[in-house]
Amino acid sequence: MSFSKFSATQFILLALFLFLSLTSEASPIFSTNACTDSVTYKPNGTFESNLNVLLSVLTSNASLHDGFYRTTLAQGTPSIINGLFLCRGDATPDLCHECVADAAKEIRRQCPNQTESIIWYDVCLLRYSNNSFNNIVPSTHLSDNGSISSAEQGQFDQLLSNMLQNLTAEAKDSQTGKKFAVGQVNLTSSQTLYGLVQCYPDLTSFDCNMCLQGAIGNLPNCCSNKKGASVLFPACIIRYELYPFYNITLTSLPVPPRSGKSNISVIVATTVPIVASVTLFVAACCFLRKRAGKNRKYTFTEDDLRNDLTDIESLQFELATIEAATKGFSDENKIGQGGFGSVYKGILPNGQEIAVKRLSVTSLQGAVEFKNEAALVAKLQHRNLVRLLGFCLEGQEKILIYEYIPNKSLDHFLFDSEKKGMLDWSRRYKIIMGIARGILYLHEDSQLRIIHRDLKASNVLLDDNMKPKISDFGMAKIFHGEQTQVNTGRIVGTFGYMSPEYAMRGQFSVKSDVFSFGVLVLEIVTGKKNTDFYQSQQADDLLSYAWTNWTHKTPLELVDPTLGGSYSRNEVTRCIHIALLCVQENPSDRPSMATIALMLSSYSVTLSLPRQPATYMRRTPNRQNNGVDSDQSTSSILWSTNEASITELYPR
Repeated sequence: MSFSKFSATQFILLALFLFLSLTSEASPIFSTNACTDSVTYKPNGTFESNLNVLLSVLTSNASLHDGFYRTTLAQGTPSIINGLFLCRGDATPDLCHECVADAAKEIRRQCPNQTESIIWYDVCLLRYSNNSFNNIVPSTHLSDNGSISSAEQGQFDQLLSNMLQNLTAEAKDSQTGKKFAVGQVNLTSSQTLYGLVQCYPDLTSFDCNMCLQGAIGNLPNCCSNKKGASVLFPACIIRYELYPFYNITLTSLPVPPRSGKSNISVIVATTVPIVASVTLFVAACCFLRKRAGKNRKYTFTEDDLRNDLTDIESLQFELATIEAATKGFSDENKIGQGGFGSVYKGILPNGQEIAVKRLSVTSLQGAVEFKNEAALVAKLQHRNLVRLLGFCLEGQEKILIYEYIPNKSLDHFLFDSEKKGMLDWSRRYKIIMGIARGILYLHEDSQLRIIHRDLKASNVLLDDNMKPKISDFGMAKIFHGEQTQVNTGRIVGTFGYMSPEYAMRGQFSVKSDVFSFGVLVLEIVTGKKNTDFYQSQQADDLLSYAWTNWTHKTPLELVDPTLGGSYSRNEVTRCIHIALLCVQENPSDRPSMATIALMLSSYSVTLSLPRQPATYMRRTPNRQNNGVDSDQSTSSILWSTNEASITELYPR
């Protein structure tokens, strides 16, 4: 009897061995790479040392985390490196590890001394950067040399489109968490079309869909008539071939019925390695966290904030620390002034630069509300939002501590005749995209729906790489549950950017931010303030000026002359079109930020015709202040002269 049991077990193990031998995976194949930053680092320096450690960490984690891992190595602020890898959803842990190890070696050879690079293999991608990752650009295309005949192209394109759209819908809402899908359709009785789509697992469903739709939209331009092609974005990939290029067995392996002790053998064989891997991973995390805790005093990272936000007090700074950082709030450290108070640059003892917003003592907000407000804003984690590090609440002092953004605000460049030359069209388009993604996050992807209410050029800061970060949430409003619109008797903000329903009736919604975004886009395209047309002979306001050129079919007359001819006519025209859709008078006619982001990233989205913009700004009343906060306390003119706005924090 015992011999019989032993034979059955041995048979199962032998069969498993033969199965694995027959299905052994091929080695990873290099696809392409992109050295996405022209900035180089000095050999044998701190950055190179940190990069070596980062690549080693990525490689050592490649057989864990289900094929995706993102991390940050922070040893000295100038040498911070972000890194990640993504393995194809059908790759086994061993194949993933092999691919990431190869990529870690090859990326150094392909992009020597680059501070930002990305590399793709057929089963994985790896990237690192000394800045926040951009999930939209760059992109690359690979196509098969073979072509579809013209007679077959119509049917082929239709089947391909349907398959990729179905796979996109499956991947973005994947129940496995991988955001990965494969499928196949029959072209003929003897020919099959295979497809694959995949996103970063930590992307939202919307971002995954937007990325994949953008990739699909690139196919007609890059790979028309091709029998096989790939579109590789940093955050997502699509691929199709006329042969099975992915592991069909692993992606569709059924679970056979088992019984008795043979089933126990299989369970043990599969469970033990998993338990061992998880145990090692947990132990490593505990060790790293314990070691980091010993050396950390003032450094705040995104992971720290996510873990500690449940305790509001963990965000609190001592007043003495802030006073020391700002040299006692000295004038030489002051970098901004507004109705809310003053902003100072500060340096913490560990060398970290901060921006300190010292609220006016006339703020209406109480201590409890102020703490809650700070905790809420600190939860907003997005690459296009300025990050709140903490707050200080002692005596009469109410202080917010933000990350320091060195390049000041967008208006500092956009409206300066000399500095606007630094904003070529490529940068302006990326700024528009970044702002859209930041507002979209506030509206749909953050824990609560948040209306900014004061989106304008001076509230968009630019980092070292001129990437936008939305700031100043002092007037932001939370929407609860299914709430879509709020009425208020206290209108705050900056005229010119305010939607007419808000400025005149106190009604605001997500479409109020959409209106402000439209005005901002027109400013970025034209290089002109919305106030520049006040009592001008050209037009009554920027919106009228844009609408006139649009109806006269001369939209390119709006383009900032500083750009010369160095811009994409299609991109500029599309941005103007989107902006005019945003500033329509009826809020329901304006697109959502989700639709706007998709419009900007994919030309496959058809734009509706805009209606005439809101007309209230063409009036020039000279009336007394009627309870409306503007940049001037004694007048409620519709155009502000300095665009300063009241940004007091007050109870919601």
